[in-house]
Amino acid sequence: MGPTPPPPPARPPAPPRDPAAEAIGRLTRRAFLVGGVAAAAGLGGWAWLRTRGAAGGVPWPLRQVHRVNEWAGRGLYSGGRLAPEFDPARAGEPMVNGNHGRPAAADPAGWTLTVTQPGVGPRTFRQAETASLPRVEMTTELKCIEGWSQVVTWSGVRLADFVAAHGLGRRPDGTLYDYVALETADGAYYVGLDAPSALHPQTLLCDAMNGAPLTVAHGAPLRVVLTVKYGIKNIKWPTALRFQDELPADYWAERGYDWYSGL
Repeated sequence: MGPTPPPPPARPPAPPRDPAAEAIGRLTRRAFLVGGVAAAAGLGGWAWLRTRGAAGGVPWPLRQVHRVNEWAGRGLYSGGRLAPEFDPARAGEPMVNGNHGRPAAADPAGWTLTVTQPGVGPRTFRQAETASLPRVEMTTELKCIEGWSQVVTWSGVRLADFVAAHGLGRRPDGTLYDYVALETADGAYYVGLDAPSALHPQTLLCDAMNGAPLTVAHGAPLRVVLTVKYGIKNIKWPTALRFQDELPADYWAERGYDWYSGL
């Protein structure tokens, strides 16, 4: 018989288990799988949205979301709910956003606002006729739909006071029309408003900002300021106002934004 073979070398001891590392590994694999499924679902959903018919400039499912937002906003709206007011010391100059409809110069003497409504001929008002009403000053927050905001002191007259003083905005039975439409002289910019928001106590026909007359960039000779709407509804340089029961056209709603745009 030959010599006895040597015994096999001893195996090194197994490393101690690390339950925390094993759990992290399982979570990492699971997260990768879930993330992949979510990404695939997102791409599939985007592809599906792109094949849907358009409604008001956006795929109809997104437009339906806007309508749900409007339904909720109208339900929560209260004419007695006022936006917060701030110390005028906090007021500053907001960014200049939007030049659609901007006139070459501010001419208060030549500015007019033409108001129309069903069954009544156009009525034209000069700025002096609005300035004769009780003046209001408020320091409120202008909120842009892009995400920025600025506290501003606005001065002017309530649109509701202007409407009441001249017997505007009501049907023959005395009830208010549903909507208000405003647009610039060249028709380049236009907004549609629900009448309750347009006639809110803090909706102003504004001719001054932070203690000084408006500049052309900020809407001179006159702009509309609404505390219950995003800035896209705060139309500058309006020269036409219509009361109506049909949903008015709206510049940004036609480009995919929420028609109601309430705060």
